Amino acid sequence: MTDHVLTYMTFIPLAGMVVVLLLPRDNHNLIRWVSALFTLPPLLLAFWLYAHFDPSNPGLQFAAKLPWIQAYNIYYSVGVDGVSISMVLLTALLCFLCIFASWGIDKAVKGYFALFLLLDTGMMGVFVALDFFLFYIFWEIMLLPMYFLIGIWGGPRREYAAIKFFLYTLFGSVLMLLAILALYFTSDPHTFDMTQLIAQSGKYSTTPLSLWPFDRWGWGFQHVVWMALFIGFAIKIPAFPFHTWLPDAHVEAPTAISVILAGVLLKMGAYGILRINFPMLPAATADLAYYFLAALGTWNIIYGALCAMAQTDLKKLVAYSSVSHMGYVMLGMATFTPQGISGAVLQMFNHGTITGMLFLLVGVIYDRAHHRDINGFGGLAAVMPVYTGVTGLAFFASMGLPGLSGFISEVLVLLGAWQKYPVLTVVGASGVILTAGYLLWTIQRIYLGPTNEKYQQLPEINGRELFTLVPLGIIVILLGVYPHAILDLLRASLDHLNQIVIPHLS
Repeated sequence: MTDHVLTYMTFIPLAGMVVVLLLPRDNHNLIRWVSALFTLPPLLLAFWLYAHFDPSNPGLQFAAKLPWIQAYNIYYSVGVDGVSISMVLLTALLCFLCIFASWGIDKAVKGYFALFLLLDTGMMGVFVALDFFLFYIFWEIMLLPMYFLIGIWGGPRREYAAIKFFLYTLFGSVLMLLAILALYFTSDPHTFDMTQLIAQSGKYSTTPLSLWPFDRWGWGFQHVVWMALFIGFAIKIPAFPFHTWLPDAHVEAPTAISVILAGVLLKMGAYGILRINFPMLPAATADLAYYFLAALGTWNIIYGALCAMAQTDLKKLVAYSSVSHMGYVMLGMATFTPQGISGAVLQMFNHGTITGMLFLLVGVIYDRAHHRDINGFGGLAAVMPVYTGVTGLAFFASMGLPGLSGFISEVLVLLGAWQKYPVLTVVGASGVILTAGYLLWTIQRIYLGPTNEKYQQLPEINGRELFTLVPLGIIVILLGVYPHAILDLLRASLDHLNQIVIPHLS
């Protein structure tokens, strides 16, 4: 069990895809329930993984390594540390819940659920892969099903949004592939093993290249590879100016796919920087990430919040709020302090649960009113009190209300950032005010005031919808009171990461 648990978690959904494809296409309920059945074991195994994980061990746990393409020293290698196990938990939970959030899909049902299960395998594989070749395959596996899930089952502009997502991600993937090949041919012996590449990090040259403009900038091999990887990951975060695919993809995607986009895919960018850029290229990290990443994160916080405030489409507002909240992740990562970097990873987890709730709630109201215009509602609190209460919880968590999970992670980020970037911290902290502004204004326009006569008979949120929201709400409250449930997982792994990078900062 210990040796193969990660393999089971990764490939059980793939087996589910095969089973779904063999089912009768007209039996929609059977397809839905079988898909749910195959996302349940990864969730149960994630709980088992959490219970048996040793948080005092900074190394990789539950590792498995098998020869694959030996001629090129490629292995099937998987494992988790404190950072990746938190993302594995998040992925397993959201995929299971999103199957039930997809119950309303009635167009090409077999194709939708088969692609969703393939997407589940790709996402889980990214977080457990320890071989660069395997990591890249899983990274690319995600691209194909997400393209079709948006392009076929999305909104009116679904083709445009899907192609834009595809092109942005493909551009980042090309840069990432070039960086991976550069690291492979520089290593001795040639290897794709991430642990070996990290062990050889001191061999990667930082001597400025004799090629313009790198000679002017003082960039060596490490710096060029770091930036190529960073752009590939920054597109996924998404960091400014690579963020423009996100609002279109979110607005056009089905509800469950928006949850996966915000809850899991955005985290892959930040995870890649933590897993690969920081420990594998520590000298370049010290030169390029120390202030640049902090400034970029601060810009994301303010820019995303201002864009969200300007939106009249509720789904686009939540999408831009993701741009803002992921800015805290970048700011925290750039601190290289225990508080800041722990807050960054906790923010990754918290953002996945909170924004997942928000997109599910947007889907609930869209299914009933068939539009998302913020100014087109009014007084829904009197019509749908339970729905309004759950929405209030998600909104207050997103704005960082004390006692809810968003507050803890943002405060940790700001505490860590204050030690290194006091001016940027003050600017970034003002994002909390902007966030409260656009969320409270949204609550006022949609849920308070006189009831819109057109929506006086809207049905209340139903049991299936509550089933997808209640677990996330419990986590939001639990981590707001007891954040150590996640923080304890991270401490040893992040301390080890800092020990690799911090000596280069001086």
